Amino acid sequence: MKSVWLHELRWPDIEAYLEDQDVALVPIGATEQHGRHTPLLVDTAWASDVSEAVAKKEGVLVAPPMHFGWSPHHLAYPGGITLRPETLMQVAIDIAESLISHGFRKIIFVNGNRVANLPPLQVAMAKLRFKTGAFVAIIDTHLIARKEVCEAAGNARDASHHAGNVETSFMMHAHPDLVKTDEIIALPDHPLAAFASNTPMDPPLDQNVAFVQPTAEEFYNRTGGQGTYSNPASATAAIGKAVLDVTIARAAEFVAHVKTLDVRCERCPIPI
Repeated sequence: MKSVWLHELRWPDIEAYLEDQDVALVPIGATEQHGRHTPLLVDTAWASDVSEAVAKKEGVLVAPPMHFGWSPHHLAYPGGITLRPETLMQVAIDIAESLISHGFRKIIFVNGNRVANLPPLQVAMAKLRFKTGAFVAIIDTHLIARKEVCEAAGNARDASHHAGNVETSFMMHAHPDLVKTDEIIALPDHPLAAFASNTPMDPPLDQNVAFVQPTAEEFYNRTGGQGTYSNPASATAAIGKAVLDVTIARAAEFVAHVKTLDVRCERCPIPI
């Protein structure tokens, strides 16, 4: 293949691919603020960069990246675009059903809006599996290598939170021209809450959880009008490379396993 990107190929190229392989990666990111120092692209960059690298390693194809996710709590900052959760769910289903109708039997959503996009994508995954018989899964670009990502960031508490060490380091390594290092603001550590408000991304990973969805106003206040939740001051391109490398390695390991599955999918609906 000249490219791993579906939209850069001709239909005969894709027809030939489907003679031997049936995996499609679907990168889904977001358009939401990431502090003063990194762009609204960050989450889509996670999804696209990991998907492209894994596709090259494993010889599979990648659908065009989706730049919109579920981001209502970021809309207090200019530029953010969110889909309703039911819209994101249905768009994911429509993309997958289109691919399944052509003969793709293994669809993997690669979620770059780490953890946040999971609720609608998990429902989409379940609906697709029951409706079509295809194998559908989700790779979250943090959770697929949560332990190793934390280690790369020194197991620091809050390192992986919004626009903090891990995300800033990733962008410094992968997209340095889009990072304004002179806008990085050092932040103090947050006190450890009795309950995490979402799936813990950093140590202590055994923290109890009570799920809470902040409003846009609450998130604005929580991030001090800057958009950065955790301290990005210790971010480096070296940490970013380590984080990206291990994420790609673990994601490729999962895709290699999926390639071996025998999936018989007789129901191939065209979304209409």
